[in-house]
Amino acid sequence: MEISIIALPLIASIIAGFFGKLIGDRNSEIITSLLVTVSAILSAIVLYEVIINQYQDNIIIATWISSGTLEVNWSMKIDSLSAIMLVVVTSVSSLVHIYSIGYMSHDPHKPRFMAYLSLFTFAMLMLVSSDNFVQLFFGWEGVGLCSYFLIGFWFKKESANKAAIKAFVVNRVGDFGFALGIFLIFYLFGTVNYSEVFELIPTIVDKNLIFLGIEFNSIDLICLLLFIGAMGKSAQLLLHTWLPDAMEGPTPVSALIHAATMVTAGVFLVVRCSPIYEYSELALNIITIIGMSTAFFAATVALVQTDIKKIIAYSTCSQLGYMFFATGVGAYNVAMFHLFTHAFFKALLFLGSGSVIHAFKDEQNINNMGGVWKKLPYTYGLMIIGTLALTGFPFLSGFYSKDAIIEFAYLKGNTSGLYASGIGIITALLTSIYSWRLIFKTFHGDYNNKKIKIEETHESPLVMLIPLFLLSIGAIFAGYLFKELFIGYGSINNFWQGSIFLIKPLSTEHPPLWFLILTPVLVILSIPIAYYLFVKNKNLPKQIAEVNKPLYNFLLNKWYFDELYDSIIVKPSKNFGLFLWKFFDIRLIDGFGPDGISILIKKISLKAKKFQSGFIYQYAFVMLLGFSALLTFLIVK
Repeated sequence: MEISIIALPLIASIIAGFFGKLIGDRNSEIITSLLVTVSAILSAIVLYEVIINQYQDNIIIATWISSGTLEVNWSMKIDSLSAIMLVVVTSVSSLVHIYSIGYMSHDPHKPRFMAYLSLFTFAMLMLVSSDNFVQLFFGWEGVGLCSYFLIGFWFKKESANKAAIKAFVVNRVGDFGFALGIFLIFYLFGTVNYSEVFELIPTIVDKNLIFLGIEFNSIDLICLLLFIGAMGKSAQLLLHTWLPDAMEGPTPVSALIHAATMVTAGVFLVVRCSPIYEYSELALNIITIIGMSTAFFAATVALVQTDIKKIIAYSTCSQLGYMFFATGVGAYNVAMFHLFTHAFFKALLFLGSGSVIHAFKDEQNINNMGGVWKKLPYTYGLMIIGTLALTGFPFLSGFYSKDAIIEFAYLKGNTSGLYASGIGIITALLTSIYSWRLIFKTFHGDYNNKKIKIEETHESPLVMLIPLFLLSIGAIFAGYLFKELFIGYGSINNFWQGSIFLIKPLSTEHPPLWFLILTPVLVILSIPIAYYLFVKNKNLPKQIAEVNKPLYNFLLNKWYFDELYDSIIVKPSKNFGLFLWKFFDIRLIDGFGPDGISILIKKISLKAKKFQSGFIYQYAFVMLLGFSALLTFLIVK
């Protein structure tokens, strides 16, 4: 049964990819959706067994590499952590497959799209179920490749091609660090299997290494290199620039890759490697700083964006920051809890935005929407649920998971923890404001679209609304139902069963009452504030932007990260490449190589051509010279 969870999406991808034209569009959609849905049901059964019977297993599928001390298997590690990820990946993927039947109904390449979705699901399942770093890296690169295919799916759009290349290149930067981390692990331990590596970690606590001329503690260096990989995949600050541009792909891609699955791979990596990170205070502090910085940065940028999908993309970036600073303060189980709840409400918001874009005939600018909440009542209601969950409105899923992160950061008590909790509260307020800004500008106020009459907008078909409805159930109830299981007292020993390692147990104290109610109060108060700003007095935000023009432009241009990278990396690299091409390639290599030889032969040929005059005496003279040269050679010899 467990192997079927991985095999079914791969089979679906092969059928749709190689035989899609033969079986037709509809059959491709049905087969891929059905097989991935079966995989989701089997994943739920495995999670049930893990919860009820404490089921754990390590299923060896095949031997992959056996060379010296390197023993790597294709395997499937079943424990609490992988079971949660299997459910998250397959459940969201199955709903996205079903949703895509409606959303991509007018696309001429449906089998190829469904094949990519299924292949991505297979690669992600390989990643989360691995029991060694090499299989993890295989899945890691697999989802990166599939994201390239899916972001650039509409390959005739230049912006989609550029976004796909950007995502691929930025992720390669992170993946290079990740690969170095795996090499270092094998160098130090002679193995890449989780269980063996984690067992040997305490033996190198005091071992130092020289890297790039700097002396590092070996565990610190491993953790930092692995985290560089996590930063790229999970779009953390400095390696985040690919995520908003990735919205060029179809909306189901945004929901699958950039909400619930691929971008959470970095969080999963850090949690899986908690037996390593617990020995590196330096790495945990850096993760906390990067996480809280990303959460705040992305929330500020989302305040002024006008593309509905980019607003939600920056929201994803911000929420991933929450997950990382939760791991940084040692609350790995809380990070996984937020990952779990976030998958439902963020996929709901992305697919809901797809429903809006579908209604507006591919319009994505929220300034060109408005006044359609009666025309799109189901989409409107479901997106309200997603927004309430995202903002942490009391008793919805985000309330339990996001507030728990802020509380555990506060209880950590050290400087980074206190800063993270403060930034977390401010970011929660900003999250609520930009989320309600999206809702109010999209559905309320005046209808602002000049290309489409309001009568032409329409609700999405059932095949798109049913996945939204199912996700809304998770957005409402996932937090309440799973809180005790994930982060309740004793959950580390009971549910997580060694999947998460802690040197120092998490605090069991309770923050003061004022701290507990502060975030929910701010979240609730932000709703009327946002309503006033974006519905009642729509000129006020414009006036604030005019007064604070430099700050507004700073946020609108995403803190100028793209421009900065363009100036210090892209343009110098391009100029250096042009220099190498023009000087070394053209002048040296071509000049003295093929071009030089061809020019020399041409010149010799032109000289030799003069002897072909047609006069017998010249030919006789040449023959005489040749005969003399031959005689000279024979005599000398």
